[in-house]
Amino acid sequence: MENEIMNVVGNVGFPIAISVYLLVRLESKLEILTNSINNLSSVIVNRKDEHKE
Repeated sequence: MENEIMNVVGNVGFPIAISVYLLVRLESKLEILTNSINNLSSVIVNRKDEHKE
């Protein structure tokens, strides 16, 4: 794994390798945030429906 990373850095350059790493990390965090927002939306709708009754 370490050799593969070094090959990527050597071939495409340090800035591109760091950009790819950050994009991969950011993608997982965005997915978690999206799920949290969807869950919050569901809770808000449920609370709103309970309040109407």
